[in-house]
Amino acid sequence: MNRSSEALPLYIQIAEGLSEQIESGELAPGTRLPAERQLSASLGVTRMTLRQALQILTAEGLVERRQGSGNYIAQAKIERTTSRLNPFTAGMEKNGLNPGAEVVLSEQRPATSSLAARLRLPVSSELYYCHRLRLLNHQPSMLEKFYLPTAFFPGFEQLELTDTSVYAQLEAHYDVRIQRAEQSIEAVAASAYEAGLLQIPTGTPLLLERRVSFDQDDRAVEYAKDLYRGDRFRFLLSTSSD
Repeated sequence: MNRSSEALPLYIQIAEGLSEQIESGELAPGTRLPAERQLSASLGVTRMTLRQALQILTAEGLVERRQGSGNYIAQAKIERTTSRLNPFTAGMEKNGLNPGAEVVLSEQRPATSSLAARLRLPVSSELYYCHRLRLLNHQPSMLEKFYLPTAFFPGFEQLELTDTSVYAQLEAHYDVRIQRAEQSIEAVAASAYEAGLLQIPTGTPLLLERRVSFDQDDRAVEYAKDLYRGDRFRFLLSTSSD
């Protein structure tokens, strides 16, 4: 059964119209929207209806509210592809961004049964466990949490991991090249710890990428959980009928 757009709530229609203007570039990133009273009057809706529409656009990361200043068009999201290996550092440089990294945690832990299964190791095998805050143009954008088997990477804890690619370090020091990965993506809410590092409110949506990476000998050499700010990233997946 066909239903006309008139059946859509008015705030949905307003949100879709503004979304189209944003995604087409008619409303450029950084543009300040008119004050709510002015914008609602120009659209012929109540301020309550307008606010409902703006809440949708804010949740989608298209609009951001700046305290005491108003509503602005958000910066375009950074695209990450999932159909091929796309290391963070190289991928961000291709996007014309300046990636950086700060080590938050670096320690050794015994593998739990879950980690051992993912990395094809005996339970209690020693692992390096690291947290790194990834920066883009000096702004916190992603939090890496990863495990590496100590047996494959002796002395890893002595390597410099600030403002560098871990994969580049593995290749340079251990002749290990990441050839493929098994990964999944899901939406999660930022914990207080994660929110503090990423400079966002607790509970803010994040995109969690879980990944097991394999080297040129098809060894599982990394298990990682990367937490991307949902307001800064979106993931692209290419599919075909073949």
